Amino acid sequence: MNQTSENNETRMESDSRKWSVEGRIGAAFLVLLITTTGLAVGAARLSIPLGLSFLGIVLVELILGIWMIRTITRPLRNTLEALKGGIDSFADRDFSMRLVATRTDELGDIVRCYNTAGKLLQQERNNVRQKELLLATALNRSPVGIVLVNSRDRVTYANIEARRLLLGGDKLDGRLLEELIDGCPEEMKQMLGCRTDGMFSVRIGNNVEYYHIDQRSFQLNQRPHRLISLQLITHQLNRQEAQAWKKVIRVVCHELNNSLAPVSSLIHSAKTIAGQPEQHARFEEIFSIITDRLEHLQVFIEGYAKFARLPEPRREQVPWSDLLAFVDDSVPIKLVAPLPNQPGYFDRSQLEQLIVNLVKNAVEASDSKPNIEISIRQIQDKGVLLEVMDRGRGMDEETIQKAVLPFYSTKKTGSGLGLPLCREIIEAHGGHLDLQTRSGGGTVVACWLPETNMGRTNSRLFPVV
Repeated sequence: MNQTSENNETRMESDSRKWSVEGRIGAAFLVLLITTTGLAVGAARLSIPLGLSFLGIVLVELILGIWMIRTITRPLRNTLEALKGGIDSFADRDFSMRLVATRTDELGDIVRCYNTAGKLLQQERNNVRQKELLLATALNRSPVGIVLVNSRDRVTYANIEARRLLLGGDKLDGRLLEELIDGCPEEMKQMLGCRTDGMFSVRIGNNVEYYHIDQRSFQLNQRPHRLISLQLITHQLNRQEAQAWKKVIRVVCHELNNSLAPVSSLIHSAKTIAGQPEQHARFEEIFSIITDRLEHLQVFIEGYAKFARLPEPRREQVPWSDLLAFVDDSVPIKLVAPLPNQPGYFDRSQLEQLIVNLVKNAVEASDSKPNIEISIRQIQDKGVLLEVMDRGRGMDEETIQKAVLPFYSTKKTGSGLGLPLCREIIEAHGGHLDLQTRSGGGTVVACWLPETNMGRTNSRLFPVV
């Protein structure tokens, strides 16, 4: 609103001006012309010789012209000098200088434009300072240590947490990064030296502290810089570990209660009918149910043990046809693409376990006759994509996000370890597992194994197919 009022006021002043620069110059030429004419007429009436009158007229016009030019250009000179001083102050990052705008001609318009530009620049400068102050406050209160290093490997900025982690609280600005790295523990020194992201641990006395480091390179003021983020995550990991243990304990207790409570009840029933010979025929039924519950409990415990004891893959060359040969013939499976000619390089037993789990899940997800399809494709320069597809009930977005989490299951008798175990197997081979909703209904479990060359794994992002 204020800016609009100033613009309207400027426009009104411009419209009400009486003399513009062009008008003043034109008036000066008109005065010179009238003066010349008057002097010529006067010299003719006084019968002054032509040469003498010409010299007199030139001298008078020269003096008058110089005076008029200086008079007309004086405001222009003064305005230009003032503008030069104001622009010099801009160069010194001082936007507070203002010029007095009393004229109503073009020079006054220029002065008012300068004042408006200075006001806007000063406001922007104040806004930038406020944002810088807010950012500095946020960074200093951040639990993440942040260090900015320039192209000469000198620290140009470090927040309070970074100073605490790297130098016990002393200032880091201006120090060489190499000096800081030399004073760090060996594990931290390796991560900072190789410029990679990741998590590492440092043993301090009898305690182990865990850190996460993130390093990025970018251009700042057309010069390369490096941003290092370092965070102590021991507390977060301890809390997550405690939550995981609590969840494991809840699941195990729930499963034990579901199995032991019926067994206890059946044992009590057996004791009751032990003194009733006519009821002894029920012993076989009771013992059969007890056996089933104990077998279920054993399978449950073995599933947890297998998940916890998953060994490192022992890779070997395996033809893809051999990998599928052991699948139970009673499960109808359809290959939707020819198998790759080049054999795979993986842990055969672990990949067989993965196929078993995925096929079992696909069968259990199918309400009627299972319609399971498997595709194994070699993707050039990206590895092998193994897909198990069904036409079952499918999953919503929330279920897809939780399905690979340990202990999560949508089945009443499920342990929630099938898909997490499959993900562990794939990631141990350097690959990725992805769940997708299948077009037309059902689910696709896509397992990507990276390109391999006799033990050398080239990890890549999950391919888009």
